[in-house]
Amino acid sequence: MRLLVSVVDAQEVEEAILGGAEIIDIKNPREGSLGAQPPGKIAEIVAVIPPGVESSAAIGDVPNLPGTAALAAAAAAQCGVNYVKVGLLHVARATDAMDLLTEVRLAVKACNPMARVIACTYADTISGSCLSPAELASVAAAVHVDGCMLDTARKDGKSLRTWIGTGEIQGFVFACRHASLLCGLAGSLQGIDFEWIRGLAPDVVGVRGAACTGDRVMGRVSRDHVANIRNVLLGGSGRLDLRPHSLPRS
Repeated sequence: MRLLVSVVDAQEVEEAILGGAEIIDIKNPREGSLGAQPPGKIAEIVAVIPPGVESSAAIGDVPNLPGTAALAAAAAAQCGVNYVKVGLLHVARATDAMDLLTEVRLAVKACNPMARVIACTYADTISGSCLSPAELASVAAAVHVDGCMLDTARKDGKSLRTWIGTGEIQGFVFACRHASLLCGLAGSLQGIDFEWIRGLAPDVVGVRGAACTGDRVMGRVSRDHVANIRNVLLGGSGRLDLRPHSLPRS
């Protein structure tokens, strides 16, 4: 499993990497679960990420507007990220999701052929308001995007497993693996959630709030918080004694 930590600016990158983050995710939590940063901010953050650490950018919890989503995806891809994440919060039908994801994929590949597209759905929405986890993997595979993530739309302190059963999440992970899709889990994960997540073995675990001192919007990423999460995901327990060291620069 790789640990993805969401940051809001270049200053948080160092804390995330020193704590053990393997993917730096660029988002604006003020604009939602997958809130987007403007292209200038994305480029600024990408510029300070050292070699060997991947980057992703969220483009929003998008409406069912394929052209609009494609434009946002193109802008993010041009900033040089490894992954472009699109949240299908307002896309309920599989056919609509396929149309939107197709346009996003084409836009991303035109601007950055090496970038990968990750489609995200949500565990805490009303049934029928967005794709179910079971639907997402089949839709993503059908239109040749690269991976799927399961998250929560409401950031109210209730974690992913409050909203969805372990069996259903296991099914989601299995479906992604069967379709050769990257699989990510996120959603207000805290404390013992990480031991539970470890047993599910997704490819990527995403965090923001648990990595911060304070809440996900006003708080700041802390290397100690990140290191503790990573330690649990790797099967350890307790706090780590981190020795100060310098972040490698590109």
